[in-house]
Amino acid sequence: MLNQTKTIAALDQLGKIMRLLGENQPWNSYESGLIETEYEALNNLIRKQFVLNGWFTEEAVRFSLKALGEELNKEQLERFTQNYNYSSTPKKIGVIMAGNLPLVGFHDFLCVLLSGNKIVIKLSSDDKTLLPALIDLLIQLLPDLKEFIEISVGKIGAIEAIIATGSGNSMRYFESYFGHLPHLFRKNRTSLAVLDGTESNEELEALGKDIFTHFGLGCRNVSKLLIPEDFDLNRFFSAIVPYGEIVNHHKYANNYDYNKAIYLMNLEKMLDNNFILLKESDELFSPLAVLFYQRFKNQEEVNNYIEKERENLQVIVGHGYHQIGTAQCPTLFDFADGIDTMAWLQSLI
Repeated sequence: MLNQTKTIAALDQLGKIMRLLGENQPWNSYESGLIETEYEALNNLIRKQFVLNGWFTEEAVRFSLKALGEELNKEQLERFTQNYNYSSTPKKIGVIMAGNLPLVGFHDFLCVLLSGNKIVIKLSSDDKTLLPALIDLLIQLLPDLKEFIEISVGKIGAIEAIIATGSGNSMRYFESYFGHLPHLFRKNRTSLAVLDGTESNEELEALGKDIFTHFGLGCRNVSKLLIPEDFDLNRFFSAIVPYGEIVNHHKYANNYDYNKAIYLMNLEKMLDNNFILLKESDELFSPLAVLFYQRFKNQEEVNNYIEKERENLQVIVGHGYHQIGTAQCPTLFDFADGIDTMAWLQSLI
C-alpha cells in the first residue's frame, strides 16, 4: 500500500521544481533539489516541445508547469485529500489522456495517485514526453511510486476502471472498447464569457487571457461572448490589442487566414482586428482564431442560453461567475466537467 503522506511530500517537492521551471528560474540546488545537469535537461525538454508539437511553445509549456506547480504544495494537497477515503486495495485505473494542451491530463494522474490507486497511462502522441519526465522525477523523490505508475505503449493493458478524454468521435471508441468497465468519459467542452457592460478596461484585457492562452485550444478557453444589446465591441477590441502578437504563430495564423477566407467567400458578416475574427452567432463552439458573440436583452436570456448549453460548458467567466482572466488557472478543486474525480475513484473501493 502506498503511503499518502509520503506521496504528498514528493508532490510538494515536484511542485517546487515545476514552479521554478515555469518561471524559467536559473538552477539553484537548494530550491530544486536537482543537480544542474538534471535541471538543464528539463529545460532542454521544455524548449524541445515546439519541435515535437508546433502548438507547444516554450511560453505555453512553462505556463502549464507554473499553473500546475502552484497547486502542488503540502497544505493544498492535504486540504484536497482530507474529505476522501484512501484505498487500501489499489485498483488499476487506466487514463487515456488528451494532448491539446501541455500536461492536460495531469489532474487525473494526480487524483489516481492521491486516491491510493495504480495508474496505467495512455499518452497522447501530441504530448508524450513531458509527463514521463515528471514521473521520473517523482519516482526519484519516492521510489515506492514505481509500482503504482505504468505508461502503456501500444494497446492499454489490463485495467479495472478507466478515465478517458477525447472528441465526440473518440467517445464511440471509448464506449465500444471500455464501456463494460466503470468509466469516466469526457467529451469536448468549451467556455463562455458573460459581459454586463460594466467591465473595466483591465477586466476586458484580462479576458484576453481566457481567450488566447494556449491559442484557444483548451476546453477552458472562451469561445463565445454573451453581451448586452448596447455593448460597444470597440472597447473589447481596444483592450485585447496586447495579444496581437499571437498571429505571428504560424499554426494560429493559418487558422485565422483560412476562416477569414471562408467568411469572405460566403459573404458572411464578421469583425476583424487582424488577429481574431468576431462573428455574431448563436452557436457556442467557434473555430480557432474566431470568437462568436451574441447579444442579449435581459438576464433571463442569459440563463436560458446557459441552461441550453450546460452540458457543453466547462467554465463561465464574468461578474457573478468565474473571475475574468483566471479560467486557465484551475485549482485542484476545479474538476473537469464538474465531476468529482476523487469521489468517483472512491466509489470504486
